[in-house]
Amino acid sequence: MANFEAYQEYQRIEDLEEDSPPGEEDLLVHVPEGLKDSWHHIKNLDNFFTRIYHFHQKNGFACMMLSEFFELIQFLFVVTFTTFLFNCVEYDVLFANRAVNHTGPGQNPLDRNKVTLPDAILPSQQCTERIQDDSWIIFLLIMAAIFWLYRLIKVFCNILSYWEIRQFYIKALKIRMDELCNFTWQEVQDRLISLQREQQMCIHKKELTELDIYHRILRFKNYMVAMVNKSLLPVQLQLPLLGNVVFLTQGLKYNFELILFWGPGSLFQNKWNLHPKYKRVGNRQELAQQLSRVILLMGLANLLLCPFILVWQVLYAFFSYTEVIRREPGSLGARRWSLYGRLYLRHFNELDHELHGRLGRGYKPTSKYMNSFTSPLLTVLAKNVAFFSGSVLAVLIALTVYDEDVLTVQHILTAITVLGVVITITRSFIPDEHMVWCPEQLLQCVLAHIHYMPDHWRGNANKGETRDEVAQLFQYKAVFILEELLSPIVTPFILIFLLRNKSLEIIDFFRNFTVEVVGVGDICSFAQMDIRRHGNPMWMSEGQTEASIYQQAENGKTELSLMHFTIKNPRWQPPQESSVFISHLKEKVHQDAQGGPSTQLLLSEAPLCSSLLSNESGSGPDNVLASVLAHPVLTASGLPGRDRRFIQPSTAASAAASVLASLSTSQLPHAGRGRSHGLLPSSIHPDSTMYRSDRTVIDSMSNSESRIRSNALISEFASAEMSLHAIYMHEVHQQSSQPQRTSGQWQNSVPMRDLHTNTGSQAHSGQATSLSMPTPLHLGGWKEEEEDDEGEEEINSGSTPKQGTRSSF
Repeated sequence: MANFEAYQEYQRIEDLEEDSPPGEEDLLVHVPEGLKDSWHHIKNLDNFFTRIYHFHQKNGFACMMLSEFFELIQFLFVVTFTTFLFNCVEYDVLFANRAVNHTGPGQNPLDRNKVTLPDAILPSQQCTERIQDDSWIIFLLIMAAIFWLYRLIKVFCNILSYWEIRQFYIKALKIRMDELCNFTWQEVQDRLISLQREQQMCIHKKELTELDIYHRILRFKNYMVAMVNKSLLPVQLQLPLLGNVVFLTQGLKYNFELILFWGPGSLFQNKWNLHPKYKRVGNRQELAQQLSRVILLMGLANLLLCPFILVWQVLYAFFSYTEVIRREPGSLGARRWSLYGRLYLRHFNELDHELHGRLGRGYKPTSKYMNSFTSPLLTVLAKNVAFFSGSVLAVLIALTVYDEDVLTVQHILTAITVLGVVITITRSFIPDEHMVWCPEQLLQCVLAHIHYMPDHWRGNANKGETRDEVAQLFQYKAVFILEELLSPIVTPFILIFLLRNKSLEIIDFFRNFTVEVVGVGDICSFAQMDIRRHGNPMWMSEGQTEASIYQQAENGKTELSLMHFTIKNPRWQPPQESSVFISHLKEKVHQDAQGGPSTQLLLSEAPLCSSLLSNESGSGPDNVLASVLAHPVLTASGLPGRDRRFIQPSTAASAAASVLASLSTSQLPHAGRGRSHGLLPSSIHPDSTMYRSDRTVIDSMSNSESRIRSNALISEFASAEMSLHAIYMHEVHQQSSQPQRTSGQWQNSVPMRDLHTNTGSQAHSGQATSLSMPTPLHLGGWKEEEEDDEGEEEINSGSTPKQGTRSSF
């Protein structure tokens, strides 16, 4: 969709499905007098549901308001402290460039030349005069004061807004604040849906569905995910010497959303409706010129504010990361999921906590894959630099231990610090001597959790080009900091010279891919996950889709998003076309399972699975997933099984199909669900040996603890089920797109020890030995995450926070 001609095939996609019975949109709903409250007929349900979600994910009113308060204090501290450092410190005295003579009565002669901290600080009157004489400082302080007052007003508004949400939780949802951390988002969502039947929060629909709530919370994010999927946003740059570079920062993303969704001159007339003029094809050229002018003005505004934003970015980075870098220099070499990676890998209708949990599980295997690439030349250089630096550092430390006066020698402490940083950095270039080179298996472990992978990565996992593309999704923290520092300079040029050129394509995109849903408003049509409109025949939807190549979502995003949403929301009833696709997928799974290994063989014969079962940190879903990934390698090795018979070679697709086919309705209880996830093998009952220890523990718990444990179990099995579907659908896609490929070409023989260390790393250390899993996650600027995605440390460290017991945050 990179040129104008491509859009000539687009047609207006009408919403043919009825979310309500005919005429219900004009229905006046009778509400009993006793149920009337301030939550009946809520005008802006987008903001309301979003605040309910954020209230839950950020652990309630007290935590949210405390965070808002400290953000105000933090901004005030940065501005005040920076002003003090620039105007109230005598650096000549501090650096001993000018002697200070203390000649007061009774002064010890030995202390007359000793410099104290008050000697380096100017008197308050002199400090005030220096500030008043600098007009530039006065101007910056006035700008900072205006921004701080704006933030203060916003905090007061948030207090009033979220106090209302607090009352809603207590009175309407019957959830006390001291119990909020024990409720998952799915349970809160179920209560919202039940409440709609009693108090008509939305008067245009009698019943709310899970998809309605997701659409309102993720209305604009679904558009962003779709635009990244269709390569519409100019985030990939071709630079000399550097080649293809992905540049998407939080400042640039903020400008995209400001221009398209909620800023002055944006395409939406309110939070839930696209302006009618953008739905008509007749004046597309005029609208494109209008949007181009808005983008130009926004770019010029960014250029004008560039110095102020740049100063703030530098100061914030300095205060945030200097101490961390001094204490842990290797932290700059740690990796994090890039902002582009989060949009590229995000499913349609995937909430923040679901995305963070999935990427958190994929952190360790992705890190292992990226670390498997080493440079022999850099390794040799790093070893020698580390040796020389370590030798000098050892001598300095020994001299310091012998006589602490060595530290008084000028620059000795600086030399020790720099040498320590050099040693830490060089060690990061020295690979683990026990590491085994197995990029293909590592990349498939990554796929199991991130769910998306370009076709050309298959079979090329050992190439530098593939590693560079993975690095665009999984960047160094140092690269993240550098990009954010450069963002105020680069963003205006991207807006003025790149985004303006796509104005017509953006207008066409919103016209062709916007549908109106009764009771919800205008949404991105991709978010409906409609196989008929946006399915891809190469992703198991052949014969079920009418979409042209320009209407198809790339990389199977429609199909994978549909499966993900169905698994995460088991009570949701998909539309007919989607139900047909799911039924077809189940039939295909059962067909492939007939020629694949049995579930018992996967669980008992694979040495990798046995190793994981003996690991106390391993959980049931991890064992199943590890068995699926390891079994093709075992069969390719030609090793006999435990019955002394050779096992027929198989693929990851057949292994995944066998496990998926053996899954049946779970017999574990789950409060508030109409049906349970079909994840537990029918041969495994709650009272069997595998579950008996869990059931004994659960029975001895309180009802609250039992519910948390049960929700955690179902949630983690749901994640494992989606991972199996992702592996299976990618394998089937590759077989259909490249039929000449042999069935076992992608699986290469690899030592089990190495694969065990990669697939088993997703286990949660806090889980029990038997089957257990976390419940929905919640994480929530530019510190480490986008504006509403805080707590990214869980993602960057590879750990997945407990979704059921959110008090662990």
